[in-house]
Amino acid sequence: MKRFDGLNQSMVEQYAPKAGRRELLPELSDKAQVALMCRMLFREGWNEHIAGHITVRLENGNILTNPWELAWDELTASDIVTLDPDGNIIDGEWNVTPAIGLHLQLHALRPEVHVVIHNHAHWSGIWANMQRVPPVYDQTGAHCGMALPLYNEYRGTFEDEATSLSAAEALGESKWALLANHGSLVVGKDLRQAHLRAITLEWRSKRAYEVELAGGGVPLTAEEVEKVAITDAYGFPFCWEAMARRELRADPSIVE
Repeated sequence: MKRFDGLNQSMVEQYAPKAGRRELLPELSDKAQVALMCRMLFREGWNEHIAGHITVRLENGNILTNPWELAWDELTASDIVTLDPDGNIIDGEWNVTPAIGLHLQLHALRPEVHVVIHNHAHWSGIWANMQRVPPVYDQTGAHCGMALPLYNEYRGTFEDEATSLSAAEALGESKWALLANHGSLVVGKDLRQAHLRAITLEWRSKRAYEVELAGGGVPLTAEEVEKVAITDAYGFPFCWEAMARRELRADPSIVE
């Protein structure tokens, strides 16, 4: 996966760049893509100090993850740690969070899930603390559909294997979840899909909070959400690349 190839063939053909137009992204290593994802989501509100972890399972079964000691907005490719499927460090100069078990269990329970993201995100975290599911008020908040489970058996942090396993099992086949009084959880088949879900969850939560603060509104129905949801499995075309370019402009050293 040296180049980010999130678009399917039909999209590549439909939106192929014209002759002479620059590519959407330069060639990126696997670790550079994970570091970029951390930077991108930090900007979206997934930024609770050094909390939070992203895991990306590679084709060979190994797992890339961000280190415990560093905040998401300072990571570079060389900081990303490689784990074996059991969570043992294969390479890397840093430690990994004791809560990595939740990710390992999700990867084991759901073979189609290659990306797992957890953090105490700003806006979705408010709804998690209220133990309420935010309504969908606009098209952007509807990108990933209506259903959003709330896992409400909080018993502390996820270092405990039984707690993390019950959370992983409770997620079932869902794409995301709110963890009551804790934070947010998003899974996906690749970085593009997981990115869309993470930013949609945060946008949906922010808009719902703002609307209720302003006195309330009329949320979209499930049928309306279904009409405007992005059904393509590859996520929002070109959004991942655009947000990645923003981070690369701000700090080209991310890929180092």
